[in-house]
Amino acid sequence: MAVLVYNPFKRLNFSNNTCFLTGNIIENPEVHNYVFPIWLMQHYQLNEKPFKLLDESIATYQDMKIPMSEEVQTSSDLLESKIANAFLSGYDAVCNLPELDLFQWIAKLVYGILYNELEIGIKQQQRAGEPLILSEALKHRFTNLHLMLQSLVRPVEFETGIPWSYEIFKVDNATDHFNYRDEINTLTFSLSMKDFGIIACLQDNGANSKYHQEVLSKVAGSTIHPIQYEEICGRFYYSNYLFNRLPEYTVLTTDEAIYLEAMPLHGMSNKPLFDHWQNKPFCQVLENFWKPWGFNIFEIQKDPENPMSFLFDTEGKLLALDKIAQPN
Repeated sequence: MAVLVYNPFKRLNFSNNTCFLTGNIIENPEVHNYVFPIWLMQHYQLNEKPFKLLDESIATYQDMKIPMSEEVQTSSDLLESKIANAFLSGYDAVCNLPELDLFQWIAKLVYGILYNELEIGIKQQQRAGEPLILSEALKHRFTNLHLMLQSLVRPVEFETGIPWSYEIFKVDNATDHFNYRDEINTLTFSLSMKDFGIIACLQDNGANSKYHQEVLSKVAGSTIHPIQYEEICGRFYYSNYLFNRLPEYTVLTTDEAIYLEAMPLHGMSNKPLFDHWQNKPFCQVLENFWKPWGFNIFEIQKDPENPMSFLFDTEGKLLALDKIAQPN
């Protein structure tokens, strides 16, 4: 008989006495696990730093918590130990992490933030005397992410490969640099620290990496400037917004494992996987990603057909670090 898999999105169950992953009752609901791991908050002194939520309210990094059973806590601690060792070592160690470990860590972090956002939304709607309503598309996407996170505590077989895009870059970051960003609705993630940067689209079956293959092939093996990394981030965030499929997965649960098989993306529709790229909204994305360098939208889109870029020269070759005359 197949083991039933907990799905909190059926009843929008986000109570503090229920484990976020298994649904098991927690004996001591006052004990919560931090969404951002202690090792990361301590290394970059993030505890009291502000974290902006979707409703425009401000929390701190240490305010972000999630209820976790002892079983999940044990698995999470083992994962955090591996991730911390790699992340604090730098680019080479991060590249050598098993793909599933990296997926689990990123997915756990993004889901933890989502959990806090939903918890706040539910409370706000309760005060207004109304239920929180999520679109069916978001429920579908979040349910699949939660299902994939089950791999933290039970065997999950991804029959057609890990259902995400992710890229790791070697970046010439400042020693104390740390930057986290996400877009919950599209499940897009980026993090830069030490000498590396990561970009991930958590539910696209690898489509975004294929979409940007030309850029990625020119960047591969090179150390890039932070402004170049942020430009690539902007490209991924914008393309994942243009991604017009809602991936479907066939799911088989048994006593031994959960088996997930991705359905072909092209089989869902005759139209291209991505909507038409438009420079104007992309330039608005770039303005946000380039805030540390002070560029405004008017400078970025001065030539609407050829927006400002720091990636390639006139011959299409990657701009070297010493050719980028911008402040660090």
